[in-house]
Amino acid sequence: MITEEALPTYQSVPNRFEGVRDLTGADGTAWARWIRGWSAEENRHGDVLSRYLFLSGRVDMRQVDRTVHRLIAAGMAMNAARSPYHGFIYVAFQERATAVSHGNTARHVGAHGDDALARVCGAIMADEKRHEAAYTRIVGKLFEADPDAAVRALGYMMRRRITMPAALMTDGRDGDLYAHYAAAAQQTGVYTTSDYRAILEHMIRQWGVEELAAGLSGEGRRARDYVCGLPQKIRRMEEKAHDRAAQARKKPTPIPFSWIFDRPVSVLLP
Repeated sequence: MITEEALPTYQSVPNRFEGVRDLTGADGTAWARWIRGWSAEENRHGDVLSRYLFLSGRVDMRQVDRTVHRLIAAGMAMNAARSPYHGFIYVAFQERATAVSHGNTARHVGAHGDDALARVCGAIMADEKRHEAAYTRIVGKLFEADPDAAVRALGYMMRRRITMPAALMTDGRDGDLYAHYAAAAQQTGVYTTSDYRAILEHMIRQWGVEELAAGLSGEGRRARDYVCGLPQKIRRMEEKAHDRAAQARKKPTPIPFSWIFDRPVSVLLP
């Protein structure tokens, strides 16, 4: 919900892309209308989640609102150039990641008896999947028209990793809030390293990256080979991390989250 509420940041992101920007804030171009329409749909996600949490009485909304405020003020490090190639690759990946995390949350809360929240997250997941489909097709057209630049942009983004929009969040108390949140998400299965790998594998298939050959420069071929080899590298890293954790027999660390009235949550930290 905190990520969804930082919408002002996300609307500003595509307005940085060359050839896409909404220069007046009310441009009539197709790109400008799309950005505003997409933002309007995204706005509803944060609204419904915020209202649900407020009415549930289970969270400290003052701390949630403080975190949202600080996240918007901090901005977002996308690690991308102003090129629409890089930007749309990021957004396509991120929309799928958001759909996956909402879907995982829907299944998780449904299994614990919260059917209302499961329906909310399921509806948001469906929206995110439609957004993902649009951005994936946009990038697919870039791969058709300019495969060399597209695969080089994909390689650039994957070397720097697709950072999550909430990476800079803080509640004013926990200096490692995002790391602690990410560890909890990994442990509960809301969003995991395996999900990240699976999304990359999906994008490689969708854009036909492995089949690219004609029209690639030497740099383009190296980017293709790097991207196509990355899922296996991530899988090996997962296996090694699992083995190290098993050998070390790490004990969970209780981490208090201000969003739930400083109740400690036991998480396995990296």
